[in-house]
Parts: sequence; structure tokens; C-alpha cells
Amino acid sequence: MLVSIFSVQYIKRLDRYLKHLNREDCKTVELRHLRYFICVAEELHFGNAAQRLGISQPPLSQQIRALEEELGVRLFDRTSRRVQLTEAGRQFLPQAHETLAQAERAAKVARLAHSGEIGRLSLGLSPSVPFIAEVMDTLARYRRSFPQVSVELNELPRDEQIAGVERRTIDIGIVRAFSALELPETMQALPLQREGMVLAMRRDHPLANLERALFLADIENEPLILFGSMNGAGFNEMLMAHCEIQGFRPNVTLEANSFGTLVGLTAAGLGVTILSRSLARFTIDTLVFRHIEMPFSSQLVMFHARDASPATLNFRKLVDQRVKWGSLQRV
Repeated sequence: MLVSIFSVQYIKRLDRYLKHLNREDCKTVELRHLRYFICVAEELHFGNAAQRLGISQPPLSQQIRALEEELGVRLFDRTSRRVQLTEAGRQFLPQAHETLAQAERAAKVARLAHSGEIGRLSLGLSPSVPFIAEVMDTLARYRRSFPQVSVELNELPRDEQIAGVERRTIDIGIVRAFSALELPETMQALPLQREGMVLAMRRDHPLANLERALFLADIENEPLILFGSMNGAGFNEMLMAHCEIQGFRPNVTLEANSFGTLVGLTAAGLGVTILSRSLARFTIDTLVFRHIEMPFSSQLVMFHARDASPATLNFRKLVDQRVKWGSLQRV
């Protein structure tokens, strides 16, 4: 009965010690104290434990005594012939193992996060970006290279992407731009593509088989389908300005809120539309894509915070490789 009472007292003291470890003012107990304790508990011999740890025996004994003093209990019964764990030591041993294991797990998580191998990557995309093979191929390669990173894709207008990167709700923005993209100084931009434009129309449209180059003036009397202004990345405003310079205002009959709707309405013959050239790769039986000479070009731009996360920088490295190889550059 007396042994049982002492065991309960040891356990209570051990519980107080474990809580003490979490207090801000507990600075004397270190992970090495736990490693020393575990080694002695496994060897039950101070000399063997010291040899295994690569230190001399006196400092090891001092460290164990310091741990016992901090705890307020004896962890070992020592005699000249043997060393044994006390009841408190037996209860403390699995907790010490778990504490070291958790510390190792925490260190591993920190290293993986530092290298960008775990975490989150959130991208904002303009509506047409998911249809650009080079961008999606880069994203697929990133997911293969960093499978433990959670990837989020958000279709957002240009201004919302800029605000999202600024607020850190998204990490990367990829937008269409038809003029210089104005970004805060805290952000860094990487041009991915610069390309011409095509006029999309049904195969039976008169402009589809016109035996000359197409120009902006050719759409003067055509019913025109455009992205809604919120999704157009400034294209609508740029188009209107250049049409007015040439002396006409385009006949915008419909606005679409998605790329699929834009193409579908055009395929149905409800009007013509102007697209970036890379989007002309789609095979749609009823549609024809013809180059149109425009006074401005289409740019694809990626941007992120200058102090970007490791996951963001890893994606940036893959994009840099594609730009270097030329697979993301078109004229």
C-alpha cells in the first residue's frame, strides 16, 4: 500500500513537471536532457550510456541529477552494483520518447516547409489561362514534383488577383494584359507570352474566306461578342479606344462571362469575337480563326510578392525554365 501511495505521488509530480515544461519560464530542461535520460534508461549503466553518447560519465551524471532536480523526483535508484528506474522514471520514459519524436517531426515539417515541399500554393487565373497548354503543363509538372503541396486554382479578374496577392489570400496571379500591367512595388512580374490576335467566326462568315489580311476596320459593321468588362483584363477598353481612333465604334451585341460561353456564342453564328492567338488551337468544326492585324498585342503575365513563399518560388523556377527554353514565348 505504501509503494502505491509513493507511485501516485511520483506520477503527480511527473504531471506537474510535464506541465512545467510548457511554461515560459522553464528554460533549464533541454532535449539533450531527455536524450541522456533515455540512453541511461536503456543501458541501466552510466558508464555504458556515457560511452554510447560520446561523453564522459561525470557530466552525464550531473545532467541526470539536474533533470531530477528540475522534476523534483528521482528517476533512477542507484547503488554501487546496479541502476534501476524508479516508478517516476518508468512513467517518464515513454513521455520522453514521445517528446523527442514530436521534436523530430516538428523539425522535419520545418525543413519541408522551408524548402517548399509542403504547404499551399494558391493561383489566380484569368478565364482563358486554363486553356493555355504551356501553363497547365507547368502546373502538372509542379504537382508531380511537389505532391504534398495543396494547389488551389481560382478564376479571378485581374484586379482581384492583384488584391489577392497583396492580401496574401493567393500566392500567384496569371493574367492577360493588353497594356503595361501596373503592380505595387511589393510585387514582381514575369512576362510569359506576347502574341498577336485572331478573329473567330463561323466558317460560313464572309470574312472567313476573304482573300486578304484582316484589319481592325473589318469589324466595323460586325456584331461583336466580348468578355464582360470585369473579365476582359482591359481588352474592351483598349479595343474601344483604338476603334474610335479609326473613326468607328464597334457594334457589341453580346457579352460573355466565360470563355466557353464566348466561343459557344460565336460558334452559333451570333457574332464574331477577337481572341489571343494561342486560343486558336481549339478544333471546333464550325469555327474559323484568322489572324487580324491589331494596334496592340496580348500579353500573358505572372506576378507574385517579392518576398514569396518557398512553394511560390518553386513554381516560379519551373516557369523560368519554360521561359528560358522558349516554350512560353510567342511573337
